[in-house]
Amino acid sequence: MATIKEIAEMASVSRTTVSRVLNNSGYVSAEARKRVEKVIEETGYEPSIYAKSLRTKRTSVIGVILPTIKTETPSRIVTGLGSELAKHGYQILLANTNLDKEKEYEYLDLLKTRQVDGIVLLATNTDPKLIQKIKEINVPVVIVGQEAKGIMHVTYDDYHAARELTAFLIQKGHTQIAFIGVHEEDRAVGFLRKRGFLDEMTANGLNVELEWIQEGIFDIDSGKESMGKILKQSVNTPTATIAVTDRLAIGAMSYLKDKDIVIPDRMALVGFGASEISQYLEPALTTVDFQNEKAGEQAANQLLAKLNAQTYQEKIILDYRLLIRQSV
Repeated sequence: MATIKEIAEMASVSRTTVSRVLNNSGYVSAEARKRVEKVIEETGYEPSIYAKSLRTKRTSVIGVILPTIKTETPSRIVTGLGSELAKHGYQILLANTNLDKEKEYEYLDLLKTRQVDGIVLLATNTDPKLIQKIKEINVPVVIVGQEAKGIMHVTYDDYHAARELTAFLIQKGHTQIAFIGVHEEDRAVGFLRKRGFLDEMTANGLNVELEWIQEGIFDIDSGKESMGKILKQSVNTPTATIAVTDRLAIGAMSYLKDKDIVIPDRMALVGFGASEISQYLEPALTTVDFQNEKAGEQAANQLLAKLNAQTYQEKIILDYRLLIRQSV
């Protein structure tokens, strides 16, 4: 393969001119540019990414830390992120923590050593240790899914989405509503969605029995187990259940069907996430659409703005919509 020196000789220009054409920077006459581009096309020359990174101090790689690859939300965020970054010549490097919080710290260090230009973190928490680690690595970071003061972040309106979903069930005549959540260490999914539910119930003068609130993890079996606990332990049977993810709702639906409890006649059921399968369930699941692809696009845009010393927003809260279907 030809070198820059050889391309310069074949095009009868200086090496500086070839470099300017390759990097699309500096003045090059139209005639000289045409000669250089013709030689590049004829020789099939491809610039070394390593050499380019030495010149620009950039690798054109963005690290992405995921909590899991088992659910749709991360993959949809990455789809939006990757699509937007590709427009600007960036590639992504994925790291999966498998819901291990300690690995978030490890991967932040690892991606720094890989000299990525920036990091997108799909965080499950924003504890002080994590925020401190982000500041220590001195690499631009944007967090998706959680609020983080002092760090760029793109998040969802979890609290108001939960209130609106609860209000919708109340409007449909449900006063006894159960709730399947996750650990409150996950502030967005575990705390804010639960808080929104409880505040809306209180605002309507409705009580929630202790047994109606169960805590699971991010999988279908956990939803099934939680639904069982609600129905077995409760003195009074709720007429509706809110699950903080579609996967938990699918698990709850499985339990109800096993027990011949008809949805929505005897139990209304709703979730969060607008997973692809939610529309094909029987009955189709009422859920909250947070437009995850848009979250990825926004994270990419804010990170690129910071990398290019342009104006960026530290905090973006995305809108949501209720997808009302046959499960209520």
